[in-house]
Amino acid sequence: MLTRLKVSGFKNLVDVDISFGPFTCIAGANGVGKSNLFDAIQFLSALAEKPFREAAMSVRDNNGTPSAIKSLFHRHGEHTGNKMTFEAEMIVPKEGIDELGQEIKTSNTLLKYSLELIFNESKGGIELLKEELVPIKLDDVSKRLLFPHESVWRDSILIGNREKPLISTEENEHGYHILAHVEDCKGFDREMPQMPATGFSASGTLVNGIPAKTLPRTVLSTLMDAAQRYTTIMAKKEMQSWRLMLLNPLLLREPDKIGAPTQLGDYGSYLPSTLYRIAAAKNNNESRVYQEIANRLSELIDDVSEISVDRDDKRELMTLELTDRSGTKYTARDLSDGTLRFLAAAVIEADEQMGGLICFEEPENGIHPARIPAMIKLLKYIATDATLPVEEGNPLRQVIINTHSPAVVAQVPDDSLLIAELREIIRDKKRFKAARFGWLPDTWRATNQPLIEPVCKGTILSYLNPVPYESEINDNRVIDRKDIKEYLPSYPED
Repeated sequence: MLTRLKVSGFKNLVDVDISFGPFTCIAGANGVGKSNLFDAIQFLSALAEKPFREAAMSVRDNNGTPSAIKSLFHRHGEHTGNKMTFEAEMIVPKEGIDELGQEIKTSNTLLKYSLELIFNESKGGIELLKEELVPIKLDDVSKRLLFPHESVWRDSILIGNREKPLISTEENEHGYHILAHVEDCKGFDREMPQMPATGFSASGTLVNGIPAKTLPRTVLSTLMDAAQRYTTIMAKKEMQSWRLMLLNPLLLREPDKIGAPTQLGDYGSYLPSTLYRIAAAKNNNESRVYQEIANRLSELIDDVSEISVDRDDKRELMTLELTDRSGTKYTARDLSDGTLRFLAAAVIEADEQMGGLICFEEPENGIHPARIPAMIKLLKYIATDATLPVEEGNPLRQVIINTHSPAVVAQVPDDSLLIAELREIIRDKKRFKAARFGWLPDTWRATNQPLIEPVCKGTILSYLNPVPYESEINDNRVIDRKDIKEYLPSYPED
């Protein structure tokens, strides 16, 4: 769970500092930076498992060429910066499984990960300057977890035995060196002998003291198993779990081959096999899972009786089916785009294997305005309930959505809303516009971060009363009909 993110130098994100709760809605006009924030989160996630060039390619519309990589750095006018910084505070699960199947028990669940990257013009690529992973003391929790939560939720997830860094950067006459520190089996520091700065061993284990500029990827991404780095591995897995969902109805409609992956893809692939796996895990309660999904979907469309997955062993296919109240069966190919996106969100809610941070781009697409409250309700249910312990039925899961829909802005909780705008700032005696994310007065962000200016109420009113009066338009608009206009808010005359 990402609790705070600081970004500077990535696209149009300069000196951005945002605290997050379990559910966050980011609203803004096109081109102000909503998607750039999602791209920054996606880039950080990719840096936890891929080399720099591949991580850059994972950002949308980036082909990994030197010019495309450089375009990730902040630009204004003819100038392009050559440095970007990230600082992510996160809560990681107390236990898990590493990439080699070993059980992990962490020493600390509240961590801060920091990165400084530069663009090397001569090499046309990204270089690592600094990297750090440090525990956050439990004494500082009240200063770090700003969103409203109950002590039973906090106590069920937060532990903290270690104080020393897990990854650190040291500077000497030869430049910056990155060190990955070890833990003993209980998560405390253990002395280890000095090792030469020679890179990687034959087994792929990182040797401490690597010159930062020689690394083709982050140190975090190189660690494979839990060998005395339990908490670091869990931080890596947490960041890898951060997902950007760009649900494509074409993929959501597709049946799956038997044996296909059973995790819903970022673009909506493997929906039938994922639902089939969730239901099968309940042993004799498969029908209950399907019924719960059908009940969720009935909040969007009334005529839903059953949801199921038809497994055809002869054709080796699994097909998602919907049965209406008259008994007529439909496959996913027959369903609307909005229905499929809602159905995918309902499957995510039911899938406790899908944890971490889930970002949704404009989840209201294809949803009738009158049904948007049902979608918002479902997205909130996906996120962890901070009034209850983190356990089965309430996984440590977080949702961030972005939108430019007035209907969504009107329905989300006021303390979950961030408004993205372009604002003019001055840096190094240069004036330019960059993304800013503001919140409403008298909400938890305004209370805990008073030095950051909240969004003005006039901006919010433009979402809640979005249709301006146009006296020169004479096209017999629907909004101008007398029998309609009398029920709408009045607009000022010119």
